[in-house]
Amino acid sequence: MINHAYSNYAKYAWGANEHRSISKTSHSANIFGSSPLGISIIDSIDTIYLADLKEFYQKSRDWIETKFDPNVASEVSVFEINIRLVGGFLSIYALTNDKLYLDKAELVADRLLPAFDTPTGIPHALITLSNGASKNWNWAGGGCSILSELGTIHLEFQYLSQLTGKDIYLQKVEKIRKVLKDASENHLYYNYISPQTGKWCQKQASLGALGDSFYEYLLKSWILSGKKDEQARSMYEDAMKAAEESMLRKTPTTNLMYFGEQRSGRLDPQMGHLTCFVGGLYVLSALSAALSTNTSTNNQMEIARSIGTTCHEAYIRTATGLGPEAFHFERVDVEAKSLRENEKYYILRPEVIETWFYLWRSTHEQIYRDWAWDAIISLEKYCRVDGGYSGIKDVYSSSVIHDDVQQNTYVFNTEAHPFRIRTSGNKTSSSNLYHVMVPYVYGQIQNGNNNSLFINSGYEYIQLVLNRKNQLHINMVVEFFNRASLPFA
Repeated sequence: MINHAYSNYAKYAWGANEHRSISKTSHSANIFGSSPLGISIIDSIDTIYLADLKEFYQKSRDWIETKFDPNVASEVSVFEINIRLVGGFLSIYALTNDKLYLDKAELVADRLLPAFDTPTGIPHALITLSNGASKNWNWAGGGCSILSELGTIHLEFQYLSQLTGKDIYLQKVEKIRKVLKDASENHLYYNYISPQTGKWCQKQASLGALGDSFYEYLLKSWILSGKKDEQARSMYEDAMKAAEESMLRKTPTTNLMYFGEQRSGRLDPQMGHLTCFVGGLYVLSALSAALSTNTSTNNQMEIARSIGTTCHEAYIRTATGLGPEAFHFERVDVEAKSLRENEKYYILRPEVIETWFYLWRSTHEQIYRDWAWDAIISLEKYCRVDGGYSGIKDVYSSSVIHDDVQQNTYVFNTEAHPFRIRTSGNKTSSSNLYHVMVPYVYGQIQNGNNNSLFINSGYEYIQLVLNRKNQLHINMVVEFFNRASLPFA
């Protein structure tokens, strides 16, 4: 599956940011700008390396060494360039110790630094790489910056300072954290903040879109520090408690647990696909003992299981077995279903199986493998096309209409890749859980105990479907590996 996705990108759009899997042409979302930065190459190279696809790896490294140039007059997302390029380079550097990648990570990070030149140090969302001109999205009212974007820089910049000995990167993200901590209201962090004043622009909060990875990076920053960054841990604990009190609910009839969205003190009972990553976050939090003793590990695992179940319900209540972009809980007859046409699409997102992966690795309960297997079958049936993989426009119709885009995250970050990790079948401790994660997109860093800690939610999907008792299923998985030319030992 990795081979099918990547070989088609290489054939039809090599060097481009993404590709259209039906049209078989190059593609670039506006977040990546109009210039070919090889986003898919850099974002995927760690996965290609781990999959032992030697020819593709060498081809990718050669392109990075000879063709990659961030000095382009293209306006790009600071957040996306950080997680995909800086994170991608740091990931493969951590795996190979090849200084080419560290040099490239520093080169890109330096291009992003002008975005932080605001009165508060809160970075703008967009930057022109060639001249450093920066601004915020026009749709973010009042010239505001977005929590999930500005909060998802810390790990890469912290690690880059650690590797290079240059404090400037860490100083930038520590300043962001201070502004956010000072601005929090009852430990809630809202989705929009002014880079001019450091004040919240709108009283909206979410663990999904616009908020999600800020919370993830707090936890992982603490882990990266060898559990010495007490500020990150305490901010994480307080923020999650506040989120539970204000946004965590259960449906009255079926007891489906979900995180809604806060809008000016009112709870909107909807949950996005992005929010489904929270189940995995709670597992990681429980295993790493991030919370103080008044919140038990069992409580965190209960929330993790419940979120994993709710997101599974959102998948199985569709015609395709794939989940929609958003689903609602305000009506009993449509629990965990989309209500609007513009919510019914699936763009190869990873968050649901990410949570199932964490749950399986921590509990070894077969049900999570089964759910992942079902999703793989659905992906192969509805998203695989001749030129790679494509998102679909309506998960509630089995007569699918493809969106003709293989998102760059797909090859390297999505549930479709049953990539065999050579680990034992034992339940996973917090220590070796970090070790077995696949850095499908956002890269890996090393914590103080020399364990692998993978940065963003991404698709840390680890071969959830092998070793099944059903021989037919085993044969189908073997066929997947044979078709993808992946190592199977």
